[in-house]
Amino acid sequence: MMASRHLPSTLALIPDGNRRWAQHNKLSVLKGYKHGVSKFIDFSEWCVNEGIHNITVWAFSSENINRPKREVNALFGIYERAANDKKLMERIHENHMRINIISNPAVMPKKLVSILNKIEEETAHYNTNVVNMLLGYGGRADIEFAIQKMKRLRRFSVSEFSRNLMSKAIPNIDMIIRTSGEMRLSGFMPWQSAYSELYFSNKLWPDFSKKDFDMALAEYSRRERRFGK
Repeated sequence: MMASRHLPSTLALIPDGNRRWAQHNKLSVLKGYKHGVSKFIDFSEWCVNEGIHNITVWAFSSENINRPKREVNALFGIYERAANDKKLMERIHENHMRINIISNPAVMPKKLVSILNKIEEETAHYNTNVVNMLLGYGGRADIEFAIQKMKRLRRFSVSEFSRNLMSKAIPNIDMIIRTSGEMRLSGFMPWQSAYSELYFSNKLWPDFSKKDFDMALAEYSRRERRFGK
């Protein structure tokens, strides 16, 4: 644990590059995503071990639904199998992780939504570590969701906007890591990321290692956060 360094309290991840990793390794896209899911479990444990207790992962964006239907269904199937994996669930319980799902049910299979809701219920009593999973999420849709809700309530203020976001349970994010060399946020959490420190890794997500994670945290600890002051 990097006790002598300043670490983020809240950390978000955009795990990009699963498909390219599969292509480079002459594997199916399905296997690429499987490795990606496995790597995220490792990543969440790295965070817990460093004392980072609130992490958010963009597991599936609203734009991803436009990918080939076969690929999308395969990805949903991977999440479903992962949610039913007893060993994986044991690791979640061993680390006292509360799973918090932020999703758009309109683009998610009902069976998967039901399984994930069950995991939410089973882990709801954990208070130390929180894993927020964004499924079918898009930043612009999140903003629209809040605006439409405020219009119905006829209450308009900055604090009211924050309370009515689809992602209202997620606090402001100290650090965002994106893999695969893409240097943009692609609409990721525009409200909570206003003062986030951004870290871009050239590693494809399945290749992202503990050493890469330590390098990201070391970079964060060197930065001076001013919040516009």
